[in-house]
Amino acid sequence: MPKIRHLRWWIIGLVCLGTITNYLARSTLGVAAPTLLKELDISTQQYSWILGAFQAGYTIAQPICGYVLDVIGLKIGFALFAVAWSVLTMAHGLAGSWVSMAWLRGLMGMAEATAIPAGMKTTAEWFPAKERGLAGGLFNAGTSVGAMLAPPLVVWAILNYNWQAAFLITGALGLVWTVLWLWFYQGPDKHPALTDEERTLITSGQETHLQTGAKPSLKQILRQRNFWGIALPRFLADPAWGTFTFWVPLYLASVRHWDLKQIAMFAWLPFLAADFGCIVGGPVASFLQRTTGMSLINARRCAFTMGAVLMLAPAFIGFADSAYTAMALICVGGFAHQMLSTTVITMASDLFRRSEVGTVAGLAGTCGWTGQLIFSLMIGALVSTIGYNPFFVCLGLLDLVGAVLLWTLVRERKEDAAAAAATPQAAH
Repeated sequence: MPKIRHLRWWIIGLVCLGTITNYLARSTLGVAAPTLLKELDISTQQYSWILGAFQAGYTIAQPICGYVLDVIGLKIGFALFAVAWSVLTMAHGLAGSWVSMAWLRGLMGMAEATAIPAGMKTTAEWFPAKERGLAGGLFNAGTSVGAMLAPPLVVWAILNYNWQAAFLITGALGLVWTVLWLWFYQGPDKHPALTDEERTLITSGQETHLQTGAKPSLKQILRQRNFWGIALPRFLADPAWGTFTFWVPLYLASVRHWDLKQIAMFAWLPFLAADFGCIVGGPVASFLQRTTGMSLINARRCAFTMGAVLMLAPAFIGFADSAYTAMALICVGGFAHQMLSTTVITMASDLFRRSEVGTVAGLAGTCGWTGQLIFSLMIGALVSTIGYNPFFVCLGLLDLVGAVLLWTLVRERKEDAAAAAATPQAAH
């Protein structure tokens, strides 16, 4: 294989593509929901149970997926989980009731839980510290690109074929990506296309005290306040993404009375805004660190706090007279959420050893998806009586609490503070 310049960016692009197929598959249900609820005679509460099955499976499996990636390796582990989620997505077309759909969603959630831990592990292995924020934002942009592509693609499949075809198409795309991954990916220590110069750039730019190769210890990780400092903000932040992905299409259909064509035309916009949010978080932290001399961790915390303030916009969605104004507020929420989410996810690679990053990201994801599960079940149980407004207001407040916890619980390692003082130009 010939040498490829800037190979690390091609690698993170490949991971981003995998994340796109992952989130495209999971977002198919939310877009198809107005059709599914009618054709399969599913109630709103039963729909929340279907979502809850996915979220429960995802919640349980994230630390397992992260641990598997840390133990058996990124290449084979990510491929196995990708095949599983793709086949399960296609099998959704065979569901004939909410019960069978819930079983499939639960299993799919367990397989799809590998996406973020795999992305974080790739970022930790392939990038120097100063580039991890930007790299994390790029792979995490796949979450919103996948969700952005879902409305037009799924609506097209439903209108031209049926809802079953939508799941078949989005699942098949994951299998195509798996072939690309197995063909092209190797770790930086083995990849034949990596130049010596780039290998030196990667290794020399990583924190030496985070390079130890001991196997991850769940007990040791759970005892660290830095873990809870990033896990609890995710518990409070992730309900927003679950709401935007799984409930907004149904909200637009039932409250704003949009049809499928209108949903296809506009429901992808919040995820386009979210793409920009993914990319902005890292450079904002870099700018703050470069101009103020603050440490990497404090710069990340400031970027998270900015996103939390912007998340106040979704609190006013239900009070907007115009559906288009409501959509604009949802777009601000998509941008803000991904800005803060990417920032706090990236902090796993700033605070923990390379051999622990997959496990830490998985455990923190479990906390995030626990919050998402609880919030989704509350919407399903209460939305018919109190409406969506109280939930949108909660989304505007939860991240402010998360910002307080991030500032209160996370503590920099002495090695990090010393490195920041020596090289104040740090991270993207």
